[in-house]
Amino acid sequence: MKWEESLKPEVAAYLERIAYDGPLDGSAEMLAELQHAHLHAVPYENLDILNGVPLSLEPGALWDKIVRRRRGGYCFELNALFAWLLRELGYPVTDLVARFWRDETSLPPKRRHHVLKVEAEGRFYLCDVGVGGSVPRRPLLIEDGLGQPQGDECYRLDRDAAFGWFLSERKKGEWGRVYSFTEEPQLADDYIFASYWCQYAPDSPFRAETKLAICTPEGRNTGAGGEIRLFRNGNVTVLQPATKAEYAAALAEYFGIVVADVDPAAQ
Repeated sequence: MKWEESLKPEVAAYLERIAYDGPLDGSAEMLAELQHAHLHAVPYENLDILNGVPLSLEPGALWDKIVRRRRGGYCFELNALFAWLLRELGYPVTDLVARFWRDETSLPPKRRHHVLKVEAEGRFYLCDVGVGGSVPRRPLLIEDGLGQPQGDECYRLDRDAAFGWFLSERKKGEWGRVYSFTEEPQLADDYIFASYWCQYAPDSPFRAETKLAICTPEGRNTGAGGEIRLFRNGNVTVLQPATKAEYAAALAEYFGIVVADVDPAAQ
């Protein structure tokens, strides 16, 4: 019997959505392959926020958006549904909340990022499929001070007395903070306030411009405002679609997002 036939239809459809057809043995390697597959199939995007479409964090609504309609989302959507998938596949998952430090020049005032602590083979890993910039493509072992290379990138988790754990990335030989998180378990309702702020606060960065990202075998595709960037083996190509039709075509080609014509000038 194929493993698809032994799973709930919603779980099998999710695995098909992220093109995962590997073993279902509950191993750490399976967890890593699931995260890798997710980041290469499901885009990070905030189009619904920009278009005034209210977001739902209910699993059924998220499954409909991300799996059935093949859209993406941002951290509160992507990591919530990924956590659901992992639990359905037998992984113990703890939902956590993080404070973003990347590109900040002072103490970030808000914790506005959803991350996951996942147990596999008796060890704990940080899993995250909801970051719009460069991000670990595979889970990180939660171990103090351990450098964890991933291709040309390297990440590290460091304990901190005030902020719990810091995720750092190494660039040009220097370590820079990405975000911090504590291990206090969060409930589903704990994310409603933060997500509401991201959707509706005038100073929310998610309301300022389009944010798009997806990993590719050669690098990643990103979008900000009306501009799209294709990172390929250390090189970058910049695209600036001039019309609604061109922008919609670029969303479909580079992010797998099929929506009605979007005006790049408005993004």
